[in-house]
Amino acid sequence: MSSLSPAERLARQMQFIIEADKLKEVFRQTLCTQSRRAENSAEHSWHFALMVITLAEHSNHQPLDVLRVLRMVLIHDLVEIDAGDTFAYDVVNMATQHEREARAADRIFGLLPPDQAAEFRALWDEFEARATPEARFAAACDRFHPMLLNCLTGGVGWKKHGVTADKVIARNQHARDGSTAIWAYALRMIDEAVATGALPPARPAS
Repeated sequence: MSSLSPAERLARQMQFIIEADKLKEVFRQTLCTQSRRAENSAEHSWHFALMVITLAEHSNHQPLDVLRVLRMVLIHDLVEIDAGDTFAYDVVNMATQHEREARAADRIFGLLPPDQAAEFRALWDEFEARATPEARFAAACDRFHPMLLNCLTGGVGWKKHGVTADKVIARNQHARDGSTAIWAYALRMIDEAVATGALPPARPAS
C-alpha cells in the first residue's frame, strides 16, 4: 500500500475509472456482426474477456489462472486511449506501436495509486511479453477475436485493406502458443473464408 490517505487513493482510482471510459470512443477496423458498424475497443475488451472465461479449458497450459488472464485482458487495450487502435496489417504504424503504447501505459496507469500503477503496468508488460501461460492464452484469444469478426462480416475489413490469407496466418500464428485448439479452429475459418471469397488467397509472386 502507498502512503496516500484512503480519500486520496479513492480519488486517484476514480480518476483512472473515468479516464477508462474514453476507450468506448476508440474505434477499430473490425465490424459488429449485426449493425456492421465499427466495433469500439471497449466492446472488443468485453468480448475478448468473455472468450477467455468460455474457452479457458482449451489453453495449452492447465490449470490456467483465469482471473489473471482476465485482469490482463481488461487493462491491455486501455493504452489505445492515447495511442489509438493500430491496425494489425499497417506496417508503418506497427513499427512504432509498442513505443507509443508504452508511453500511454505510463500515463494512464500512472493515474492510479503507486502500488496499483505498478501492478497494472506489470500485467500490461506480461501480456506484451507473452512469456507466461496466461499471457500466451490471452494473446491467442486476442488474435482470434478479430479473425472471427472478419469471417462473420464477409471479410469486409480484410478486403478494405487488401489483406490476404497468408498475411492473416503470418500475423496470427503465435496464437497456437496459447491454444493449439483455437488456432486449429482459426485455420479452418480462414480456409472457409478463402473458399467463400471473404478472404483473398495469397498473392502470386511477381
